[in-house]
Amino acid sequence: MQPQKTNDVLGTANRGTPAESGLCTLCRADCAGKCETWLSCLRGRDMLYPRDFGIITAGSANTDPQGVSYASLRLAGRVLGPGDDAERMFTGVDLTATFGREPGLAVGLPLITGALGSTRVAAVYWNGLAVGCALCGVPLVIGENVAGIDPKAEFKNGRLTKAPELSRRIAVYRQYATGTGGILVQQNVEDAKNGLAEFLAESHAGEVAIELKWGQGAKSIGGEIKVGSLEQARFLATRGYVVDPDPDDPAVARAFADGAVRAFARHSRLGHADLGDFERLRESFHATVSRLRALGFSRITLKTGAYGMDGLAMAVKCAAEAGLDLLTIDGAGGGTGMSPWNMMDHWGIPSLHLHARAREFAAVLDRRGVKPADMAFGGGLAREDHIVKALALGAPYAKLVCLGRALMIPAFVGANIEGVLFPKKRAAVNGLWDTLPKAVSERGTTPEAIFAGYHALRGRLGDDAMRELPLGAIAFCTLMDKLGAGIQQFLAGMRRFAVTDLARNDVLAANRETARETGLEHMAESGLEQAMRILEA
Repeated sequence: MQPQKTNDVLGTANRGTPAESGLCTLCRADCAGKCETWLSCLRGRDMLYPRDFGIITAGSANTDPQGVSYASLRLAGRVLGPGDDAERMFTGVDLTATFGREPGLAVGLPLITGALGSTRVAAVYWNGLAVGCALCGVPLVIGENVAGIDPKAEFKNGRLTKAPELSRRIAVYRQYATGTGGILVQQNVEDAKNGLAEFLAESHAGEVAIELKWGQGAKSIGGEIKVGSLEQARFLATRGYVVDPDPDDPAVARAFADGAVRAFARHSRLGHADLGDFERLRESFHATVSRLRALGFSRITLKTGAYGMDGLAMAVKCAAEAGLDLLTIDGAGGGTGMSPWNMMDHWGIPSLHLHARAREFAAVLDRRGVKPADMAFGGGLAREDHIVKALALGAPYAKLVCLGRALMIPAFVGANIEGVLFPKKRAAVNGLWDTLPKAVSERGTTPEAIFAGYHALRGRLGDDAMRELPLGAIAFCTLMDKLGAGIQQFLAGMRRFAVTDLARNDVLAANRETARETGLEHMAESGLEQAMRILEA
């Protein structure tokens, strides 16, 4: 756990060897910079956040220092499986699934996106991501505060009556929807105050599910964005948000004019409950769910973060009792917005511990005759092995895996390629490249040559539709092709021929500490009893 000399997220570097404090072991008075403490003397609280807001996402390696993480899991392989069809191939593994109350919502792959809300990176890359999700049948979550920060949104008597950006995002997904997947819209404290649910019920009836927000894995203090305009900061303050530093403070305004303060952070208010009064929380939560159902929402989900076990138990129990369609449990570390970096690095319960306990808590309710809500596990997951491990770890309750930052990458890649190949579109798609990098140009200089998934999509949609498709969506579908094939290969090796067949004994602990913390079987003991019976027969 030796501290690193550089931190790309903050743009810091140590001159000498860093100690645990982050300071160099030999700190010099004549140092020209730039460790985190040195830069903080100049930039103040701005150093809490990742640099280059608006074109980045940031993710922490927030794992158990004892080595208990998803990397310490192994997937079981089997030589024997169900049935006697010797011709079975991995390409026949069924990737489709359903989640939620009957009849369940069908998905093309067992995935759901992380919430993408009021950050600039979500807005400018939305088209590629949303169209890709729709084409692949992946549920897409619109995050908190989208309407609240929209300068074109309209309110009457404190209630939202028009939300152009939110409505645009819904429309983009629905234009390409295939009958699988779906779109969820988050509601946090400010959204509820602004009447978001009522607006959705009136303007988008039957088009979306609603997701209640109890927290997120990146941090415990709600959603955040950065703005570089004093006027915009003041505007957000009038919308009821906490803006830091205070843009109405004359000293702050002078500091901004002089260039000492260069940006403002907009924060959501904290949603919290008194753990000593669980019954009061329970009643309030059920009243909220009942009100949403009365408004016409047939699908309601809940998102919670990397809090302690009591908070997790509350979420698991309330979601079950309310008959919610999904409970998303977000482990610590990942951020698609402006989460404070050191909070991402050092706050919360790492994903594997959180997910293992969530499965345990669901089983407790199940034994008591209370049907748990279907669950989605997220937090630092990106590859096909992560997806299969998470589904097996949470079986039979985990139905989906939540991917956040990983699903933004195809939107970035596609937009940058589109901006180079079609310069007139560059500003509209937020392309950031001047030329194609070698890793792209060596594949070709047309979408047909660059994207391996192009031709399969053309076969589905036709040439005319392909000309209108964002290249980010083609990149997304190409990524899904890789993840899907990878999941199929793992499952075939486990002799499981549908993702819905995954079971708890399909994942093993690679070390004793992981076995102890998760309750999983150690890999050296997997099938040992049966092995002895074979030898002694």
